[in-house]
Amino acid sequence: MEGLIILGSTGSIGTQTLDVVRRHRDRFRIVALVAGTNDALLFEQIAEFAPRSVAVKDESVRTRLMARLRDLSADRRPEVFVGPEGAETCAAHPDAERVMSALVGFAGVRPTIAALKRGKTVLIANKEVLVAAGAIVMRLVKSGLGRLVPVDSEHAATALALRGHAKDEVRRLVLTASGGAFRHLSREALRDVTVAAALAHPTWRMGAKLTVDSATLMNKGLEVIEAHWLFDLPLDHIDVVLHDESIVHSMVELKDGSLLAALGPADMRLPIQQALFDPEPPTWAPARLDLTQALSLHFRPVDRARFPALDLAYAAARAGGTAPAVLSAANEVAVSAFLARRLPFTAIEAVVEAVLTAHDVEAADDLAVIEAADAWARETAEGVIRDYAARQRKEW
Repeated sequence: MEGLIILGSTGSIGTQTLDVVRRHRDRFRIVALVAGTNDALLFEQIAEFAPRSVAVKDESVRTRLMARLRDLSADRRPEVFVGPEGAETCAAHPDAERVMSALVGFAGVRPTIAALKRGKTVLIANKEVLVAAGAIVMRLVKSGLGRLVPVDSEHAATALALRGHAKDEVRRLVLTASGGAFRHLSREALRDVTVAAALAHPTWRMGAKLTVDSATLMNKGLEVIEAHWLFDLPLDHIDVVLHDESIVHSMVELKDGSLLAALGPADMRLPIQQALFDPEPPTWAPARLDLTQALSLHFRPVDRARFPALDLAYAAARAGGTAPAVLSAANEVAVSAFLARRLPFTAIEAVVEAVLTAHDVEAADDLAVIEAADAWARETAEGVIRDYAARQRKEW
């Protein structure tokens, strides 16, 4: 049995990972779980999977969890760690070979690096890790310290399509985007959209932040940066198209004109299972496409004026250094403000652009520099949001 650590166990990817593990209890054992504030769900996971260690966001969550753990026998109570240091401790647990990196945002960077330094296979579902610290992470991987396996459906599909093909055969990579909940609305129609409407994704079941990113297309911009690092492709060789059905997850165009497409249902358990078993092929199918039913595939170019976040991501990637980390941090803050109803949907990209414009790019070879840029971007984004709110009050 392989030991498995799940960073972000109570989130969408984490819970679906545990669902796959339930189907393969003879293959995987849960060694550690890392969660944020959902102590109730984390307790249920502990009771079912008996991890040896867990980590939570802060002391208040730990206090609540410890009270719940009194209901378990002493031999089933894990050691409970707290905060970022606790997450790193769990990620580096010596009894696990694989780590599912599914924490949201920049919080996943240090635990992922800690796992790689211990030589673990990291199943990377947190795209912000490579966006913010791609140079550092890939340097560890290339030096033989650990291994990365993609989990995002687009990157998992790309890895499948690339099997048996050398890098010099590839002309370009095409990532598909659903366009999110508002994909058929004009820019003008977005001014008054609600949080509830933004979270009603037409094809995927995801966490709140990722669902909003899908509606702005920032999610796809971050995936472009992630693909650049994972597959060592120039940014100009990575394109994005809109695809309503979310059936084709990625396409690889070869120099001979062939187009290799990876198709599958919109079910994240498929790429999760592929990553858990990699490099072996899994034998259970969480879901299947029924090709006997009517099947239509539609593709459209991205209207860059309608989805400005995509060009912001390309611009940050081309600037390099700390710019992608600033892009990601500012977006996290802006999306959080939208979800808290402090910022309208159409102002998310404006906040990100303002922060990027104000940033002086530095080299991103040192984690302390990246963390400082991340902190600066968050503080600056909050200032931009406060200024926006003040202007709105004056207009009212």
